[in-house]
Amino acid sequence: MAVDPLASDLTAWFRENARDLPWREPGIGAWAVLVSEFMLQQTPVNRVIPHWESWLRRWPTPASLASDPPAEAVSQWANLGYPRRALWLHRAAEEITARHGGVVPRRVDDLLALTGIGDYTARAVAVFAYGERHPVVDTNIRRVLARIIDGKSQPGAPSRRDLDAMAALLPEDRADAALFNAATMELGATICTARKPRCDACPVAKRCAWRAAGFPDTGDRRPRQATYEGSDRQVRGLVLRGLREAAPAPLPAQALAPDWPDQMQRDRAIDSLIADGLIELEDGIACLPRGRRSLVEVSAAP
Repeated sequence: MAVDPLASDLTAWFRENARDLPWREPGIGAWAVLVSEFMLQQTPVNRVIPHWESWLRRWPTPASLASDPPAEAVSQWANLGYPRRALWLHRAAEEITARHGGVVPRRVDDLLALTGIGDYTARAVAVFAYGERHPVVDTNIRRVLARIIDGKSQPGAPSRRDLDAMAALLPEDRADAALFNAATMELGATICTARKPRCDACPVAKRCAWRAAGFPDTGDRRPRQATYEGSDRQVRGLVLRGLREAAPAPLPAQALAPDWPDQMQRDRAIDSLIADGLIELEDGIACLPRGRRSLVEVSAAP
């Protein structure tokens, strides 16, 4: 079956213009790909690369991470943001070790059963680590499809329709399908960007419905993130930074972000960190999560 011209043009462009990213190197294993996908959620590539490299030097396998307490994962996560991802990745490593012999599974259903993994990450690992044929849809791909196929300036709310639309474009050959997934994602990340698309550099501009319609503003229903300065997220970050710097020693609760001007907000942030499992507080003393008994230990118990 002939490859659709859109896929052919995009993959030809990708072969010449793909960014040199370490998790795209030949021979990179599924664990390294999985770690990259966790870290890349809502975090720019240039910030992720040094953290990804340090993480894999320290924990080159799921079992090596699972053998350490979750506090180590939260501490190593440092300033990547959204630190619950560190806990989820640690729990996923425990599950991989206990259920799959320390090997990241390749089946989408098995990947979806791991902590912290949703539709996008499961398919991304199956496709980019194992070469399986699945549609992969992230924010960048949704935007590319909205513009090229639907003629809209921004995508609507995520839905199953996104996967169906991408599946309809996938080449039949598994290697070509994986390349098309990566190429479409790359186009959205580097050319067909949200605010300032570089349509003059787009390899499929002649096929773009949005361009043909004269670039209409069809509205933008993307959720807006609250300002970081003065937010609960900022206080949470200060609390975690203090505990990371003190680790492995605990800290009195009053020493957590002590200079924050709004004490009610500080207390709310601490409560939310406890609820998320990112810190533990007992008798006024706080520490990073020591964690429950490891799934690895449980699976090995008589």
